[in-house]
Amino acid sequence: MNAHQSQCVWTRAVTGLVPALAVLLWTFAAVALTPEEIATYNGPDRQKVLEEGAKKEGRVAIYSGMIVDQALRPMAEAFEKKYPFLKVDYWRGASPQIIQKALAEARAGKVQVDVLESTSLAPGLVRGGVVQKFHSPESDSYPKHLVDPNSMWASTRLSYFGAAINTEMVKKEEAPKTWDDLLNPKWKGKIAWRVGGGDTGAELFVTNLRLLWGDEKAEAYIKKLAGQDVVGYTSSARQLVNQVMAGEYAIALNIFLHHPLISAQKGAPVAPNPMEPIPSLNGTVLMAKSAPHPYAAMLLIDFMLSKDGQETFLAGDYFPANPALEPSKELKAIVPSVIGMKEQFISPDEVNDMNKQSSEWIKKYFR
Repeated sequence: MNAHQSQCVWTRAVTGLVPALAVLLWTFAAVALTPEEIATYNGPDRQKVLEEGAKKEGRVAIYSGMIVDQALRPMAEAFEKKYPFLKVDYWRGASPQIIQKALAEARAGKVQVDVLESTSLAPGLVRGGVVQKFHSPESDSYPKHLVDPNSMWASTRLSYFGAAINTEMVKKEEAPKTWDDLLNPKWKGKIAWRVGGGDTGAELFVTNLRLLWGDEKAEAYIKKLAGQDVVGYTSSARQLVNQVMAGEYAIALNIFLHHPLISAQKGAPVAPNPMEPIPSLNGTVLMAKSAPHPYAAMLLIDFMLSKDGQETFLAGDYFPANPALEPSKELKAIVPSVIGMKEQFISPDEVNDMNKQSSEWIKKYFR
């Protein structure tokens, strides 16, 4: 082999090594990223980095409070259609169950979940140290109060709360319009609310009044309400609405307002009865610390906050948090801004800070 031939062979060898070396260097760089770095990565190649990393992971796990057939499964299927190289593993539970499960995994050092989503999740998970900061460009257009200033959570959906009435037991003109109306002797023994179900039942009812009136006036009112023999219901808010429909109770307090609305539209003898100010909470999405599939986790979070992902919530009768989407026509009848009623948004931190005292009042006056 002469010198010219040797030079050509060397050139071809080097030329062939360049692409392989580039791939090797990129792979090394991707592997070197920690879950924390992946969660906050904001480079111009962010989408490519996430997709290439997710292809190696192959799947992502989410724990959510969304009803499976209504929204969780449709959301997962839409995500898998967009990213066919990923499989979504989902588990549905109430918020306290999700928190307990996530904490147990972290304590055991066997974290299986990547993404967590539900109402009233954030304080417990953040306080437990099992979630991490993240940033999704999809949340940049959201109202400030719907994104955590410390980047620990972003809002996925909204919920509005109020009373439900049995329309065969409560005439429309007699339905309670104010909090004092609930103290009318004719409702004694006919009112129920959900207890022991976390932050969205009786505790939220009390917290809403504390924010509205202050503790002194709110506690005085709660003492009077206790004289109405309010029934403490221990199952889900949806089941409590079903009991109202069945005539077991005339009025249910602080249920999800869209539940009786949807049932009423199907002909059930029930109606939502919003009372001002209408308390609202946000469902939030969080990323698990030490998530086993961090690249796929961020793709899923992006999708859930995006217009496309939020449309799956909308189709499932949830209220999307993305400002680009309006509530469905069927559900607008309970949205405060639409019906001209005052809304009282209660942040995750407010729920957490006030829940203990609200719960103590319920135990004290409603034994």
